[in-house]
Amino acid sequence: MEEENGTGGPALRGVPVDWEALEDAFENNAPEVHSYLHLLTGEVLRIVDGVADPQMHARIAADSNYLRIDPVSSREQYRWMERYIPMVEDVELRAKLAVSIDGKGAFRRFKDVLMSYGAERERWFAFRSERLRIFMEAWLNAHALRAVPRPIVVQEAPPESASPGPESSKEAPPPESREGRKGRSSESLRKTLRDVAESLGPRDLESVTAFAEFLKARRAARSFAHHAEAPQEAAPDAPPPDSGHLGAEGTPSSAGGDSVLESEPRV
Repeated sequence: MEEENGTGGPALRGVPVDWEALEDAFENNAPEVHSYLHLLTGEVLRIVDGVADPQMHARIAADSNYLRIDPVSSREQYRWMERYIPMVEDVELRAKLAVSIDGKGAFRRFKDVLMSYGAERERWFAFRSERLRIFMEAWLNAHALRAVPRPIVVQEAPPESASPGPESSKEAPPPESREGRKGRSSESLRKTLRDVAESLGPRDLESVTAFAEFLKARRAARSFAHHAEAPQEAAPDAPPPDSGHLGAEGTPSSAGGDSVLESEPRV
């Protein structure tokens, strides 16, 4: 699906972008991670060196439906921190943040400082998400792509039996609610996480805890940004809200433990 871009340039190709997966790909600039956007489905494929099939790179390179994603560099993400610090109203916090980004390990120190300032941390994530969205839109436009809404899959209800048999006359147990299934699944995942945590050392536990805190804060920031934008009328070409899942082929969503946290500045 293509349409004129209004400036006399090449026609824009509509892609049903999985926006959340694309955001994750742009954030992750670890050298061993390679991400690709599928131009037909909008899914994001992530390949991790040493985990995926070595021949996969060649197969994808030969497929014109895949476009390699160039993540945001560490230098650019560092500039986002520099631009944000003067916006902090708390003088003491502003001074701490300015000191934290001086030298190696700036991303981790910046994050550690904000850990004690919940409200400011949410504002930082909202600011960072906005910078990231602008970067992604510019990347799409540079490749003559335009994000379009993803198709909504609606499951049809099974047809009701016209003549129920003797067994169907019995009172069937009430179906399990979605909340019940979700709660049961959450408890299972929590148990698995506890079992994994028992086998980790202090350094690994610190990394896992930091990443969990990041996910929690980013969810809060997205919720804050969503409510703030709700009264505004959406532009015709506005990208869809975050949805979907990260399309990975035999690869984890992150790799390399602490090394990834250092090379992938998610603060």
